[in-house]
Amino acid sequence: MRELERPAGNAPICAPPARRRRSPPGAAAAGLRAAPAGAGLAGSGRLGLRGAAIAALLLALSPALHGCASPGAAQAAGAAQAPGARGFAAARPRSAARDELTVVFSRAPVELDFRMSIMASEAQLFTAIYEGLFSYHPITMAPIPALAESWDLSQDGRQWTFTIRQNARFSNGDPITAEDFRRSWLSLISPGREAPYSSMFDLIEGARDYRTGAAGPGGVGVIARGPRTLVVRLNSPASFFPSMLCHHSFSPIHESMVGVEDWSLAPPISNGAFRISEMDADRIVLVRSEYYWDAASVALSRITVRFAGDDEASALWNSGEALWIYGNANLDALTDRSGISVHPLFGTHFYFIRSEEPLDDYRVRRALVLALPWEEMRSRHFLPARTLVNPLPGYPRIAGIGETDPARAARLLEQAGFPGGEGMPELVFRITPSMEAARISGLMAGAWEEHLGVSSRMEVVPFDEYFASLRLGGYHVGSSSWIGDFPDPYSFLKKWRRGSNLNSALHSDDDFERLMDRSMLEAGAARWATLAEAEQLLLDRGSVIPISFLPAVNVIDTHELEGWFPNPLGIHPFRHLSFREFAPLPGVALRGEPGIEAAAASQNLARR
Repeated sequence: MRELERPAGNAPICAPPARRRRSPPGAAAAGLRAAPAGAGLAGSGRLGLRGAAIAALLLALSPALHGCASPGAAQAAGAAQAPGARGFAAARPRSAARDELTVVFSRAPVELDFRMSIMASEAQLFTAIYEGLFSYHPITMAPIPALAESWDLSQDGRQWTFTIRQNARFSNGDPITAEDFRRSWLSLISPGREAPYSSMFDLIEGARDYRTGAAGPGGVGVIARGPRTLVVRLNSPASFFPSMLCHHSFSPIHESMVGVEDWSLAPPISNGAFRISEMDADRIVLVRSEYYWDAASVALSRITVRFAGDDEASALWNSGEALWIYGNANLDALTDRSGISVHPLFGTHFYFIRSEEPLDDYRVRRALVLALPWEEMRSRHFLPARTLVNPLPGYPRIAGIGETDPARAARLLEQAGFPGGEGMPELVFRITPSMEAARISGLMAGAWEEHLGVSSRMEVVPFDEYFASLRLGGYHVGSSSWIGDFPDPYSFLKKWRRGSNLNSALHSDDDFERLMDRSMLEAGAARWATLAEAEQLLLDRGSVIPISFLPAVNVIDTHELEGWFPNPLGIHPFRHLSFREFAPLPGVALRGEPGIEAAAASQNLARR
């Protein structure tokens, strides 16, 4: 689900008054009134289904927000207060049970088999029921030890040896062993499964050859040396490996579940702080797992995840039953808007050009992007993006892409053998049924026709089929939204690597591959400088067309709940949530406010 503040994030998140509107363009088609970004589709990075209209979402939000705040201010505040709205949790009925939480997700099918999951909402759910060697720090998203009690790194940085906690158990009480990890990882990358995140394992020695069918599982560098010792051998040093291991794809699977293809038939045996006790189309009920290794620190005994439409979600909030809306909501119907929280994500909405003939010639792609009206394309977006990677602190600034030069574009196209567009095929845009997708793709198509003589046509695919359709081919231009799974540029750039099963653009560039390979042999600032060079090359050669950075929008009662913090990945581990002892009076800041308690929470987690 999923990269998410940044020096570049200075654009206001509120629109000027003249541009405010009640609901985003395309909202009717998308079934949205106001759509929190936290519930978008995920990817390794996580894909965001509503990313194409994320700026319009903020247009819808602007009447509900007080004034106009920058992303940094929104993050620091954690929430924005609506003028005239009932301002504090006391305006809604208080929860009677202080250890039971109801959360609202958007109504959508749920894939419980994390090997095949790609939705951000599933990634959030998985923080409750699955856990790997490391998990996410709730504030910084840095890796914190989970099932790994300790670990050693070889002198050459390529071999990691993990010791699994002695009290690590599955939800049925069975011990979790090193062999469970080995078996699970091999299952996820097995040839033919085509798990969305299987290419994440390519860092591991022999993993890529196995998943592509070029070799057997015996050459994969994952070895179980006894029940509690797991050895992982990498192709090259990777200082960010623990961060990657936070992703749910690296969780262990109970031996009895490995061969099960449909995990919706019965609650799966899991290993997180909670287990599923009940599930149907309307809700999933989670209860605290008595066998969880750190059960004593888990405050909640029960979590009910409700799947609801926009109006029902707002009604559950207004009644006090739900303290967190992670999915869509009708913000106009909220009687208490104090819980609206907006903060920047390490995520980007972009279009991409597939590298199929004749677009496999980067001169053709470069010509296409030079002809684009960048300012107009990004004009309705609150966080316009010139780069693919939402800049992290310490990550080098790059020029990005935003130059419009039709004359140069025409010359490049002629050099590639298509003077005046002659011989170019009709380009097919595959888009969602949103008005914003139609607007942007229309601007692109119009510019290509006017300046280059290249014709286009639109192919509209329903939202629930869109991302699957991107893997089928038969088009030249598509769109996506991507949220990183850990705060590192690699979590974006790996998507464009040759052979990655996340590479819908079919990007294949020897120079890009050399830079990515070089970065794997570097560390610190030198590594990030190389990744920045690779990103600029990706942009210069016209494979990716960044439109906007993504915000996260949640409705969350942090006056009742603690342990929830705005963070760049938009992931909020359930195990850290608890009820406050009492709600504050209006105008009183508790020590546990998200912005106030962050440092203390970090220290507490570090001591565990």
